Amino acid sequence: MASFVHLLRIDYWWIRIWDFPHLQLGVLTLICLAGWIALGVPLSWPMALVPAGLLAAAVYQSWLIFPYTAAHPRQMQSAKHPRLSSRDAHQFRLLTANVYMENTRTGELLALVDESGPDVVLLLEANAYWYEGMKPLEVNYPYQIAHPLENTYGILMYSRLPMREEQVRFLIEDNIPSISVQFRLPSGQWIQFYGVHPTPPSPTENYRSTERDAELLVVGKECRLQTRPTVVAGDLNDVAWSHTTRLFQRVSGLLDPRIGRGLFSTFHAKYPFLRWPLDHVFASTHFQLQTLKRMPGFGSDHFPIMVTLVCEERPQGIVEKPHPEHDDLKEASEIIEKAGQ
Repeated sequence: MASFVHLLRIDYWWIRIWDFPHLQLGVLTLICLAGWIALGVPLSWPMALVPAGLLAAAVYQSWLIFPYTAAHPRQMQSAKHPRLSSRDAHQFRLLTANVYMENTRTGELLALVDESGPDVVLLLEANAYWYEGMKPLEVNYPYQIAHPLENTYGILMYSRLPMREEQVRFLIEDNIPSISVQFRLPSGQWIQFYGVHPTPPSPTENYRSTERDAELLVVGKECRLQTRPTVVAGDLNDVAWSHTTRLFQRVSGLLDPRIGRGLFSTFHAKYPFLRWPLDHVFASTHFQLQTLKRMPGFGSDHFPIMVTLVCEERPQGIVEKPHPEHDDLKEASEIIEKAGQ
């Protein structure tokens, strides 16, 4: 039941939380199935339904997780290796991290940024303490967007790349900011960037997932209309294999660099068995992937993600580009409309 209940299109948190632990449910299902075999329980009716149900659950979990393994074709191609100067001119290096507002280890994050050298740093759950603690970044990152909050949804961004059309927006909820901005790569190419951190469905945050889903889909519909290279990143408070994230991909047409490479699970940093991919980077077909890394922890409940993308003027060889199916666009509009009620 825990394996399949998330298929119900009900947005209450006590249903939507079962989107998250499918890897864990898959492991538990295999343990239970092995235990059933070891105990040698007779396969008489109706007890035969138990191993049959466990087997069906194991197959279903494997189907969900399979795209995030090396055995699956990669959705985003790996970048070729042109001349170093040319590659650097077209690179977009991003570090995104949920800092966890109660965490005070700002020095460790500063050291991580200094060591990894991203072009753009996106920090989520940042309050006034983190805003002050990140002041040293302003020396090497002359362009900033800062909206610290004490409600765990503050957002900070630091960039070495020139910016234009920067906005802090409140797409669905009045106290949940997101970022829209354009960056200029050294090659002169402008790219569109969205930084997001919607609320999760939980008894302490939001009793339903509608607001989270709607914010992602509003951004997804904007991405669909973009003609320039586009990147969406942040803590989506949703897993890669959920219905909402897959709907977002189909609506936006963006690629997930995880597909065909691995889970790169970022939450929960302190509990290895309760860990899944919540922090994401999606990119348009203009990009190829140079590197994707889960970075070391710095006291937060999330691991940072570091991605290096190469912007190609002429995209080619895409294995699979998501596109709307059936009534996807209608469903997206209905979710957005419901969030406004």
